[in-house]
Amino acid sequence: MYLVGLTGGIAAGKSTVAARWVEHGAIEVDADLLARQVVEPGTIGLSRIREEFGEQVIAEDGSLDRAKLGQLVFADSQALERLNAIVHPLVQKRSQELFDAAPDDAIVIYNVPLLVEAGRDAEFDYVVTVEAPEDKQIERMVAQRGMTPEHAAARIRAQASPIERANVADRILNSNQSLDLLIKDADALYREIEKLAAAKRASEAGE
Repeated sequence: MYLVGLTGGIAAGKSTVAARWVEHGAIEVDADLLARQVVEPGTIGLSRIREEFGEQVIAEDGSLDRAKLGQLVFADSQALERLNAIVHPLVQKRSQELFDAAPDDAIVIYNVPLLVEAGRDAEFDYVVTVEAPEDKQIERMVAQRGMTPEHAAARIRAQASPIERANVADRILNSNQSLDLLIKDADALYREIEKLAAAKRASEAGE
């Protein structure tokens, strides 16, 4: 397996790149999806969140009230750290299970917004970050997710900075361009990744 870490700021274009690479045959593991699954009703994750943050973040149907939790943690860095301490280990465990289940010749794309925060960079064969200017991210979050500019800015600043992501990345994709150009860049990079994956397999076969 060749494992690619795909990260970037919120609303920077990671999912667009990941979806394109899946079209080329890659397997995507989506950390955001796993983060939702590990706190579903009946999970140890939700139980721990209830213990840590109280009933205020639990909806009437017993599920996690993500809006209330988000308002709480993205305005309080210590609260966010406590939440991450609960969710990150559960996501890491589940993601590793999915990596282990992938075929030996697969290119696996781990779409993980919090790659830097979770300290996962050492496990990857290759790391890519997708970046856009903060004003563009805010514009997209307001238009596509219905957030206020203030909430959007708080979400962005709760994540690692572009410089911190760049420091662990092998390649930076610029999404501050047309969709067609971003796809073109993503396609070219995927061809490079395929060559790197083939070289790794050849090296392992020759050991």
